[in-house]
Amino acid sequence: MKDYLIKAVACDSQVRAFAAITTNTVGEAQSRHNTLPVTSAALGRSMTGALMLGMSGKGDQKITLKIEGDGPIGAIIADSDAHGKVRGYVQNPHVHFTELNESGKLDVRRGVGTTGTVTVTKDIGMREKINGQVPLISGEISEDITYYLATSEQIPSAVGAGVLVNPDATIQASGGFMIQLLPNASDEVISQIENKLAAMPTISKLIDEGRTPEEILTDILGDDVKVLEKVPVEFECVCSKERFSSAIVTLGEKEIRDMIEEDGGAEASCHFCGNKYDFSVTDLEGLIEETKNK
Repeated sequence: MKDYLIKAVACDSQVRAFAAITTNTVGEAQSRHNTLPVTSAALGRSMTGALMLGMSGKGDQKITLKIEGDGPIGAIIADSDAHGKVRGYVQNPHVHFTELNESGKLDVRRGVGTTGTVTVTKDIGMREKINGQVPLISGEISEDITYYLATSEQIPSAVGAGVLVNPDATIQASGGFMIQLLPNASDEVISQIENKLAAMPTISKLIDEGRTPEEILTDILGDDVKVLEKVPVEFECVCSKERFSSAIVTLGEKEIRDMIEEDGGAEASCHFCGNKYDFSVTDLEGLIEETKNK
């Protein structure tokens, strides 16, 4: 099944909802970063969460989700936009524990940590970006995003993001949902949703069984689900040699000359996708000329 996300309303327009399959997208990230199972799960949950946050805003916004806990994984960064494009990386990709957690699942909490911060940065095309930050409360990612939405944006939400990882570290199933209560949501609707969420299997298990995003939302919200939009989802990085060139120019002439004299060139690597860009002496001399023209 191809990766995609749906945006919907339900329960007589008392609820806004999102659901996505991200198996191939997270698989691409796992392959590029060679993440081990626990780190794959943490990265996949973060990318899926960032994807849904990116699709939940108005206009052509871009979102950066940063999970920074005190666990060995270190920082997790995921970028997404309003068109189903997402990318991500982790500071330490080779964290794994053979011991499972108390629920018999990969111990993501141990890898992420339970003390730290969740930061969401929104780029809505204005000069200043919008930042929201809350403490890390769980390390399970979904609970932390739920807490961010309730605390920083005052949106009562339920977020579920899950990744099923194969023994060889490849991705078997990945996806998520985000349910948001609108101001007119009744106590009856809230109670029904809470009961459904408490009884449902993990989201990764549902996706592995072949459930579609539409079916997942119907399982949670009933038959009154109206799909507003269906968007293809994919891993996409916006890096390029031109972008790195612009960054190198900002270093100034002295730094660039040091690259020429000490290394005979330079190599730049993208954190998000792993692509490498080589800069010859000629390339760097051209960038020095650009610094003089600024």
